[in-house]
Amino acid sequence: MIFKGTDIEEKLQRIRSRQKKEAQILQEVQEILQKDTLKEEKISTELASKNKSNSNDFVFDLLDSDKIFHIDQIKEICIDYRLRFLDSSYFKGKIPQNAISKIKQLEASHNTELKGYKIMAPSKLFKLEDKDDPLLFAPIGNDYFYLVHKWGNDLHPFRKLLAWPFKNIVNLTLLVVLISYVVTLMVPDGLFSKNNSTAEFWIIFFFMFKCMASVVIFYGFALGKNFNPAIWNSKYFNA
Repeated sequence: MIFKGTDIEEKLQRIRSRQKKEAQILQEVQEILQKDTLKEEKISTELASKNKSNSNDFVFDLLDSDKIFHIDQIKEICIDYRLRFLDSSYFKGKIPQNAISKIKQLEASHNTELKGYKIMAPSKLFKLEDKDDPLLFAPIGNDYFYLVHKWGNDLHPFRKLLAWPFKNIVNLTLLVVLISYVVTLMVPDGLFSKNNSTAEFWIIFFFMFKCMASVVIFYGFALGKNFNPAIWNSKYFNA
């Protein structure tokens, strides 16, 4: 049996060819990672920008209808739960990586670059001029928005109830009246007079109401508070 001799030059060429393929693969992977990093940086820059775009070029057949909301629906939720709906540039929290990934997926599937991001969240999560349950939206057009991503914890189950007095002046007045009435009932009998009477009760109630109303008015003016319909889309702290 005759063995074929070893061609050293051929071996060298094979090693060189294999190394070239490995280097090419590594270069391609590096280019993909660089492009992905640049894409994320571009998205982060857009989220922090003050771009006022009101629409994006979505492919409507690819959109999830459950994630499309009209501005009136968003406004109603913001008023009920005392939230704000502002440009993402005012958001001072950290945008999670999952949100960035969702944006990249949307941009890839719709072959577009999203702009004009909005975020719905409590006031404390925004950098207002003068952290809980943020929702990231992208405008579709005609006052419709697409929910891109939601993160954080759910709102407190009683937040809507706690925000109810701040919806309007009528609700706030009713709350003050109710608290004044309860406090009046807690006043011991005979504290101001030996003979209890209806007139005495309503005099004490009126006094309590004035005290409570004074505290509420002082608190509102001192801290620049306003009712929910006036602040839901305001960028100012004392709106």
